[in-house]
Amino acid sequence: MEDNIKEEIRRLKKENDVVILAHYYVDGEVQALADLVGDSYFLAKKATEVTEKNILFCGVSFMGESAKILNPDKRVIMADDTADCPMAHMLDLDRIAEVRREYSDVAVVCYVNSTAEIKAHADVCVTSSNALRVVQALPNQDIFFVPDEHLGRYIAAKLPEKHFIFNDGFCHVHTGIDPEALKAVKEQHPHAPVLTHPECTEEVLALSDFIGSTSEILDFAEQSEAEEFVICTEIGVFYELELHNPGKKFYSVGQHTMCPNMKKITVEKVLQSLRTLEPEVRMEEDLRVRANAPLSRMLELAK
Repeated sequence: MEDNIKEEIRRLKKENDVVILAHYYVDGEVQALADLVGDSYFLAKKATEVTEKNILFCGVSFMGESAKILNPDKRVIMADDTADCPMAHMLDLDRIAEVRREYSDVAVVCYVNSTAEIKAHADVCVTSSNALRVVQALPNQDIFFVPDEHLGRYIAAKLPEKHFIFNDGFCHVHTGIDPEALKAVKEQHPHAPVLTHPECTEEVLALSDFIGSTSEILDFAEQSEAEEFVICTEIGVFYELELHNPGKKFYSVGQHTMCPNMKKITVEKVLQSLRTLEPEVRMEEDLRVRANAPLSRMLELAK
């Protein structure tokens, strides 16, 4: 990245009172210029704590929506408003109504990787790092976990006392990690622990040594005495892994671990958004209020 671009970004941030939030899955060059880098839970929480009046989000659309839901008085800008998450849309709202009719006790637990409209129909939101804590804290016996089936099944296995209903949503990046390809990488690096995101399939989880959110994978790698690791999540996390673990080696499982939507975010788009303070996340207040309730409940239960 050229020094003059970095300098202009610093100047515009100060002039326009902007904080830059970036997800671990965006390009390393973008992470390098952000004020805060994290997974979806960290960024959702930090969005409520920043003092700047403008938030520039380097991530996909549901993340910007979440920041706006939690911060109605702030201007939330997306570095690229075409960067979307297919899984965020993988739920028919009529299905929620059906499940509520069938199970009077049900809690609709909504992964934050979802649209504001889906959140507005849920009882509580969760992230991969707090889902177990939040669902465990719910008094409900019946849990309808949406939209991601794989994270839902991972949590269900840890809470056999509860009854889970699953949706057929998925992350195409994580489900694209092939168990046979993982076995081949394990054979090449037999001493490398496999660190895996719970959005992966059960077959991949079964081959893993550690399962956790992106931030938990980072923490594990940093604290572990191992010198090499196999990483089963989006390849953007390699920037932070290598930054904080200069003496360690990290291996991916093939080319399917790249999210094309996250990679839409570029330094040039960040600079353009800082110049124009656009594209802005706009939302009807009624929708924002309804979607805010499950997000706020998540932040409370996850403490």
